[in-house]
Amino acid sequence: MKIEDFKAGNYLQQYKYKCFIPSKINHPFSWDDPELSVLLSEANKKLEELNSFSSSVPDIENVLPLFIAKESLASSKIEGIKTEFKELLLSESEIAPDKKEDWLEVKNYIEAINICLEEMNEIPLSTRILNLAHQIIFSGARGEKKSPGEFRKSQNWVGGATINEAIYIPPVHDEISNLIGDLENFLHNDYLEIPDLIKIAIAHYQFITIHPYVDGNGRIGRLLITLYLVSFGLLSKPTLYLSAFFEKRKIPYYNHLMLVRKNDDLMQWIKFFLEAVIESALHGIKTFQSIIESQKEIDAEVIPAIVENENDVFVFRKYFKLFE
Repeated sequence: MKIEDFKAGNYLQQYKYKCFIPSKINHPFSWDDPELSVLLSEANKKLEELNSFSSSVPDIENVLPLFIAKESLASSKIEGIKTEFKELLLSESEIAPDKKEDWLEVKNYIEAINICLEEMNEIPLSTRILNLAHQIIFSGARGEKKSPGEFRKSQNWVGGATINEAIYIPPVHDEISNLIGDLENFLHNDYLEIPDLIKIAIAHYQFITIHPYVDGNGRIGRLLITLYLVSFGLLSKPTLYLSAFFEKRKIPYYNHLMLVRKNDDLMQWIKFFLEAVIESALHGIKTFQSIIESQKEIDAEVIPAIVENENDVFVFRKYFKLFE
């Protein structure tokens, strides 16, 4: 199928509303648009450059937690969950009561990334991995009512206080297993010969459109991008995160996804996604360059005694300003 000819899906009448049933995606995709080819080439080039830089940083294993923390903060912020970077170094008892639930979800997101990356050494990227991430993120008081680690068994919607005011109504829950199965097969179908960045752009759109969980779909959908890039060898380390780009362009991000469903315009979404890869990779490269240049420069400021781990103190002192 030509990306230009993509048909996003159809609406299914329910009792008092219509939900959107996306078309399945486990089939070949091609395109004629030369602009997409140029963007894809540039995105691949920047990704390779970022990967190369990550291999040249002596402190890479110590620096990775800061990349992961930054992604967790940005991805959560898109969903209205706000925690400061410096607060991640505080213990739970030191967080103000009104900030504790947000803080816990961000900390859980960091843990989810780390555990899922570790699990993928043994099992492939799959529904099992995504459910694990969801379970970890929502392990806490606020998450108890959000069916942690399980697909929803009821209708949800995006925007609006009621379903009648919704901006978008995802597929009825009976369709989820079938659609997620198709998505999983798409990710692992080597016969399609679709460039990886095109594939994960389509997969991210499809996951967000399916909206399989009661809550947390955006965060899991963005985590899927990182897990895919590492799992399929595009990155040796998890150093590319797009959430900061999406958070700065939150309205265009949502609009581009919605335009696929409304106008079948998959092309504009993929181009937007590739622009996100290019800019995010460039930012990562500049960060690595700054880290390399500052290897011998250690901030002399006294770190509060609340930081217990000496390694965290060392990394925090050297690189905090690069990630703040």
